[in-house]
Amino acid sequence: MTPSHTILNSLLDNDFYKFTMQHAVFKLFPKAQAKYEFINRGKHRFPAGFAEELRTSINKMATLHLTREEKQYLKDTCPYLDPTYLDFLQGYRYDPDEVSVSQNADNLSVKITGYWYRTILWEVPLMSLISELYYKLNHLSGDSDEQIIRTAKNKIEKYNALGVTIAEFGTRRRHAYHTHRLVVQALKQYGSKSFIGTSNVHMAMLNQTKPIGTHAHEWFMFHAAKYGFKTANGLSLEHWVNVYRGDLGIALSDTYTTDVFFSQFDKMFTKLFDGVRHDSGDPILFADKTIAHYKSKGINPLSKTIIFSDGLDYEKVVRIARHCQGKIGISFGIGTNFTNDVGLDPMNIVIKMTEAYPEGAYWTPVVKLSDVKGKYTGDPKMIELSKTILGINDSTQ
Repeated sequence: MTPSHTILNSLLDNDFYKFTMQHAVFKLFPKAQAKYEFINRGKHRFPAGFAEELRTSINKMATLHLTREEKQYLKDTCPYLDPTYLDFLQGYRYDPDEVSVSQNADNLSVKITGYWYRTILWEVPLMSLISELYYKLNHLSGDSDEQIIRTAKNKIEKYNALGVTIAEFGTRRRHAYHTHRLVVQALKQYGSKSFIGTSNVHMAMLNQTKPIGTHAHEWFMFHAAKYGFKTANGLSLEHWVNVYRGDLGIALSDTYTTDVFFSQFDKMFTKLFDGVRHDSGDPILFADKTIAHYKSKGINPLSKTIIFSDGLDYEKVVRIARHCQGKIGISFGIGTNFTNDVGLDPMNIVIKMTEAYPEGAYWTPVVKLSDVKGKYTGDPKMIELSKTILGINDSTQ
């Protein structure tokens, strides 16, 4: 097998919400621990020697560090990140011992364990490494550079014509770092009317555009482990507001179903947050629920924004935009359809937090109850417990 030499080029080659969450964890939960696990949803078969190649790439990540220029970029672009956090990040190094990798035949196992403020950065770069190595070691090269640029150009020009704003969210399942870089450059060059930024901080810096993101499901999942399911949404939002004081105001709504979220998204939170992010379930139904919720609180939905980010392509964006026009503000985060549209099947993989260890507590399984009927992830007993506590009945979801 030819050595892949797949490496990351920057500590900032990661999704922005990993750093914003890390900053909050660093401030609020410095002694908490977490476990994560790789889930091969697409049942992909990994070639012999894959785990060894991945291990080599992981070990090389220990040399990454925040450069002086990168630190200055974060200081200038993200004034809500504390100087103490930026100093910490400058001294941060990936610890490969936090990651275990093994392979049994064509099945891959990857697990992460350690302090949450450290392990929180592993998920996205590990997924991008797994994806890139998969194509390399299977000798699946995909489209030429010229075709990749042309594809991205054609897509963003269609979004320009549609009159919507688009961000690139595709780090996790990108075909390769090189592909990702070409795509973001093309979006920036040809998307003057639509392209507003990328979730990847490294790519944002390279292209002098905006890093975009707030928080992910794990933020809410940890809060359930520490405080219980009934108060997880409210305390997650309250702690976010306490850290960011009005910045980064898009709330993720579907960790424990949108219906439960909106029942706890009271008038204070509804006013404080700029909008919500849709990440599972029917986007049209979600839009209608969100509009109805704002109206019920006496708030004009046009003063708020929904960020749609669930498996989007042009046809889905058109359908959502037409439905929401004149009703509520909208924007779109498009991932794999941008960074892994090279003529090959994209991977269907995730890395999820599986357990949390709040300070003074014990290892507790964490779960996610998405808006897709029955599509819940985590320990089955904990899923049933959360459904009972939150009053979730699958037949009515």
